Amino acid sequence: MKIFKSKHKLKKAIQNQKSLSFVPTMGGLHKGHVSLIKRSKKFKEKVIVSIFVNPTQFNQKKDFINYPRNLKKDLSILKKLKVDFLFIPNKRDMFTFRPKKSVYLNNFSKKLCGSFRKGHFEGVLNIVNRFLEIIKPKRIFLGAKDFQQLTLIKKHIIKKKINTKIVSCKTIREKNGIACSSRNDLLSQDEIKKASKIYKILSNEKKKPSINLKAVKEKIIKIGVKNIDYLEIYNVNTLKKSNKLNKNTKLFIAYHLKDVRIIDNI
Repeated sequence: MKIFKSKHKLKKAIQNQKSLSFVPTMGGLHKGHVSLIKRSKKFKEKVIVSIFVNPTQFNQKKDFINYPRNLKKDLSILKKLKVDFLFIPNKRDMFTFRPKKSVYLNNFSKKLCGSFRKGHFEGVLNIVNRFLEIIKPKRIFLGAKDFQQLTLIKKHIIKKKINTKIVSCKTIREKNGIACSSRNDLLSQDEIKKASKIYKILSNEKKKPSINLKAVKEKIIKIGVKNIDYLEIYNVNTLKKSNKLNKNTKLFIAYHLKDVRIIDNI
C-alpha cells in the first residue's frame, strides 16, 4: 500500500491509472468501510482510500474535535485489505485550490438532516467534488446508510457531467441491528442497548400495513432518547415525503443519545 499525504505526489503516482475505484472515508474504519473496500476490489481495479476528517461538514466544533480517530488501527485494516493507495491529505492541501466544477446542491439537501445541520451537505459536496477532481476515479463507493448524502453526491455528479460512476453499497449492521458507524465508538454499553431497541422498533413498524409516526416517536422517547430530530417516511425514487410504507419508501430517523447523533434508514 502506497501512502500519500500530498495531492501533488498522489496525482503524479496515479496519472497513468485509467480505472481507479475510490472509497472516501473520515477514518475510524469499521465493518461498513471494510464492506465498501471489498466491494471495490471486485471490479479488479486499483483501489484508493482517503482518510480526511472534513471540518466544513461539522456544525459544532466539539463534534469535529470528538470525532473518532485511530490512524494506527485504520492503517492495519487497510494493509490487510491490500488497498493500493491511501490518501491522507491535510486541510491546506484540500482547500487551497479552486475546483473546475462548482458544487450542485439539489433541493433534497434541505430535507431530513439538511433541516437540522445548516451547511452540512455544502461541506460534504465541496470536499467530495475536490476529491473527484484530484483522483478522477472511474467509480466511487458509498454506503446506503447515508442515503441523503449518497443521493446528493449522485445528483451532483450527474448535473456536472463528472465521469465517475456511483456504486451504492448496502448498510452493514452489527449483530444487534445498529448500523455500523464511526460514532458508535462514542456510545456507552447502555446507549448501544438503547440504539438496538430503537432499530428493532423501527424494523417491526416497517412490517406493518400502516404506521403512526407520533406513536412510534413516543415509544422511542420512552427508551431514553435525548431528542428526535426527525422520523419521516420518504419515497426513495421521488425523494418526497410519504404517508405510506411500501417497496419504494423508507423510514428515516435522526436521534440523539446524550451527545451522539445517530442516523438510519430502514
